[in-house]
Amino acid sequence: MTADERATPAVRAYDLVHRTTYEYPAPVTDSYGRTTMTPRDLPDQRLVTTSLTVDPEPADTATHVDWFGSTTTFFGVTTPHTRLVVTSRSTLEVSRAAPDRADLPDVRWRAVARAAAAGDLGTLHTDTAGLVALREALLPSRHVSFAEEVRTWAAPSFADDRPLADVVLDLVHRVRTELTYRSGSTTVQTTQAELLAQRTGVCQDFAHLVIAALRLHGLPARYASGYIETRPRPGRPKLRGADASHAWVSVWLPGYGWLEADPTNDQLVDDRYVVLGWGRDYGDVPPLRGVIFTEGGGASPRVEVDLVPAGSEPFL
Repeated sequence: MTADERATPAVRAYDLVHRTTYEYPAPVTDSYGRTTMTPRDLPDQRLVTTSLTVDPEPADTATHVDWFGSTTTFFGVTTPHTRLVVTSRSTLEVSRAAPDRADLPDVRWRAVARAAAAGDLGTLHTDTAGLVALREALLPSRHVSFAEEVRTWAAPSFADDRPLADVVLDLVHRVRTELTYRSGSTTVQTTQAELLAQRTGVCQDFAHLVIAALRLHGLPARYASGYIETRPRPGRPKLRGADASHAWVSVWLPGYGWLEADPTNDQLVDDRYVVLGWGRDYGDVPPLRGVIFTEGGGASPRVEVDLVPAGSEPFL
């Protein structure tokens, strides 16, 4: 890729639908929820249109931008119901190109950790990352713990004070080759120590593991939530609704900015990805959370996601 091509990356247009459905065993009198289902509007990701619908129609809704810059929508449904459907629809243009390793700064990870510990604005602060955001990205959080099992697992990647970019690439490669993706093998409460013991997990587990490894070594890292375009095998049709929410890591690399890397797929993030938001961990950017009032039990959600090239056949 030439310098001119990197300066003017191609634009990919997408249609995105994210639908969550709850089927309740008994009538629910009231549902109150908060969504984070509106993609971010970014220099390399333009949000063209977006809408959010709730069925049954809510009696009250409100939208605001939270501390992390994510657009969240509150809703309150006060009509008795046994089925709740929340659907977000967006069209986007993504022009993000994954960087070549040769173009990334060779700053050593220990130098970054020292600067982060000292709050050295001269090496860490830019218009895209304030000191508070960097400090938050250094701390343990609800779903990211500083366990010795993580330190032991991560140690080989931090040998010889190598460049931070190489540390990140090594960590995501090791997740891909040493752990197995298995849907349903973990829950949102699974710890990094438990993940390493069982060696199976899903994308949010892998992201939390890499974030924990980086923060343990004093390096700012945050959780990225969004979507990735899935492509069928050659000759096979794309399954509608088969995509899912995705998670990856975002690491502060002085001289470059936030470097986005996907441990599940062992690659840097490019125009196949749509960013929903960033936070300390999954708990800061869940697509949907809330409470219900009912005499019966709750229900597990059915989540359907479709991310397809704009203008494709009708979908969700």
